[in-house]
Amino acid sequence: MSSFLYSAVRTPFGRFNGALAGVRPDDLAAGVITALLERAPGLDPAVIGEVVWGNANGAGEENRNVGRMAALLAGLPTSVPGTTVNRLCGSSLDAAMIGSRTIETGDADVVLAGGVESMTRAPWVLPKPPKGFPAGDLTAVSTTLGWRLVNKRMPKEWTVSLGEANELLQEKYGVGRERQDAFALRSHRLAAAAWDEGFYDDLVVPVEGLKRDEGIRADTSLEKLSGLKPSFRPDGTITAGNASPLSDGASALLLGSAEAADRIGLEPIARIAGRGAFALDPHEFGYAPVEAANRALARAGIGWDQVGAVELNEAFAVQSLVCVDAWGIAPEIVNTRGGAIAIGHPLGASGARVLGTLAKVLRERGERWGVAAICIGVGQGLAVVLENTNLNDTEAGA
Repeated sequence: MSSFLYSAVRTPFGRFNGALAGVRPDDLAAGVITALLERAPGLDPAVIGEVVWGNANGAGEENRNVGRMAALLAGLPTSVPGTTVNRLCGSSLDAAMIGSRTIETGDADVVLAGGVESMTRAPWVLPKPPKGFPAGDLTAVSTTLGWRLVNKRMPKEWTVSLGEANELLQEKYGVGRERQDAFALRSHRLAAAAWDEGFYDDLVVPVEGLKRDEGIRADTSLEKLSGLKPSFRPDGTITAGNASPLSDGASALLLGSAEAADRIGLEPIARIAGRGAFALDPHEFGYAPVEAANRALARAGIGWDQVGAVELNEAFAVQSLVCVDAWGIAPEIVNTRGGAIAIGHPLGASGARVLGTLAKVLRERGERWGVAAICIGVGQGLAVVLENTNLNDTEAGA
């Protein structure tokens, strides 16, 4: 049995402390679930076999299983179960992978997958002291991003900051500042053009008056980007301009079997053709999508020469570039409608965003095969291969 993507929708991605700062993450999630179901008005929500939702933080308003909470807030029947997945940046892509397996094993006919993150509203946490009522001060720890409350037994080289890990990556693979800035500029220009041309109009639903991704800078330039100071090393190459920003947002996907088309009232837009996961040393996480995608392609039974579109989450320009170089693919097929450097990277929502975007890019370009991939902190990567189901036999090469 195969699993299919029937519909995808997301919020605009807001900047840290931006337009979505006042919206709870469970409300962001409930909103995209509602929007997704509105696009399938013939679907009885009671037939949804599972809600699988991604979230990387889990320490604030999204705690206690935000997948279940969002489903209830969206008005789904209480009989629809829900679970929350945490694979950090890959959480919602993992949710889609889990949902597709659930369908392929016959455990459900329809699955709602997605993810949410409000990095703005991520709380500070106060660790419990070893003994009650200490006389001195205690330090609250931000849960917005990166390592926190680190186990002392973890090797020091594994627990460097995400930025320092990518500085190490650029040293290893020789990806200089100029190339990173050029990649970032491309991301902003392509994202701005995509919005201007209406590409995202049917993929994004407005929230709190925000209609477009808030982080896109259509007026940026190489001169402006090259003038930014390094963020992690005095002589480093990574800046706020060639890395993805802290963001808020949610994304949702409607998955089902081939037989579910009548229940959903829609035709599938893509088949989940292959999945891949890979892990390596935690500080090398930016390179992990390379093998994850290779494994997904092998399971789909195709090679890179057949891939017509790639959506790679741009956590950092350097890690995106080393992945593209390792795959040996034409850069022109990667993130043709902009990437996370411009659009934003709300951790738990990004995987579903790249998958939904990939499905539309495949239709737009008339390509059969595409890859969605994402790097994940603590040394992991995920990838999914999609097959465009809207090609006729001649276009598909049958």
